[in-house]
Amino acid sequence: MDYVLSFLSGGLLQLSWWQVALVTLVLTHITIVGVTLFLHRSQTHRGLDLHPVVMHFFRFWLWMTTGMVTKEWVAIHRKHHAKCEREGDPHSPMIYGINRVFFEGAELYREESANQETLKRFGYGTPDDWLERNVYSRHSAMGILIMLGIDLALFGVLGLTVWAVQMAWIPFWAAGVVNGIGHFWGYRNYASPDTSTNVFPIGLIIGGEELHNNHHAYGTSAKFSAKWYEFDIGWGYIQILSVLGLAKVRRVAPKLKLEPAADASVSLKTLEGVIQHRYEILARYTDLVKKAAADELDKLKPTRQKGSADCRWSLLARAKKWLSQVDDSQLAPDQRAELDTVLAQNQSLSTLVQMRRELIRLWESSSASSEQLLTDLQAWCHRAQQSGIEGLEQFALRLRRYAA
Repeated sequence: MDYVLSFLSGGLLQLSWWQVALVTLVLTHITIVGVTLFLHRSQTHRGLDLHPVVMHFFRFWLWMTTGMVTKEWVAIHRKHHAKCEREGDPHSPMIYGINRVFFEGAELYREESANQETLKRFGYGTPDDWLERNVYSRHSAMGILIMLGIDLALFGVLGLTVWAVQMAWIPFWAAGVVNGIGHFWGYRNYASPDTSTNVFPIGLIIGGEELHNNHHAYGTSAKFSAKWYEFDIGWGYIQILSVLGLAKVRRVAPKLKLEPAADASVSLKTLEGVIQHRYEILARYTDLVKKAAADELDKLKPTRQKGSADCRWSLLARAKKWLSQVDDSQLAPDQRAELDTVLAQNQSLSTLVQMRRELIRLWESSSASSEQLLTDLQAWCHRAQQSGIEGLEQFALRLRRYAA
């Protein structure tokens, strides 16, 4: 009886509570590494090749700790990128609301995994061997039940808690935090055409996935960090595996290259650099618009305090957040009307917004030749430098220095 009670209280390992907690963190961390390296960077976006031994270890581990099917996860995430924040996005807080994505992200995943059209269209290129067809996909729940048995055997009754944490780890951090908060709150290095953000710093917990805006800007990059202060622990593991010959990096985000100011002529090399770094450029331009709006608000403050310009100040204060949106086509009619009123009242802001639209059209053009795009870029830089807006003039000078 004493042996039975001892086994129930501590299992085979007889660890203290803090040792069990530490082991649980290690186990969940391996799961996170499997998701970010195998499912995300390798299988979904093909930015990384993993050695077959490493790849199959992660397949087996994720079957045991999540029950997720590789094809389903890959298809749903690819669809998220293809339909990001538009109708069809499987888990956008802009569509479903932050509360539903954060608290019910796993349910949204399960609903989309039942969509055979999604799996057929976006699930190509994933493992399709005997094990995948007959074990991992067909018996996806078997692995987590085996994991339950292992946890109970190792930790006793406390193993049930360990197992529960393992089962909740990915639904909470990946489905809730990354897919929810990662499109709702945080900072942005790149003005990608979505609301993706970097949630910093929780890299040790979710393997670098918190650098979500960086990822959306360069989806196929195996490295998620972009600034010197950002830490992508997943990239650290990739470097270790690469040294051991167990991984090969296929793609990383291009490094920003600026030509010396003295050599800043607008050439085809400049055009290539502008297109390559368009999201970084657009983020800088958005900062320029925000600063211009803030300066205008400061100019109106003295008269606002006297009551004579309160309406104009209030209107600009409301429109400031809309001015920072790269894509303002989603504004409601009343918001659009207020924004148009603000632009009509302020020539500088109107010029900045119009020049931003023209810059975006330049790199979104799919029919113009390189020669035509180069001519358009040269004309844009010339008009910006002749605009009389100091910030825009400085921006144009920097733009001329970009290179691929």
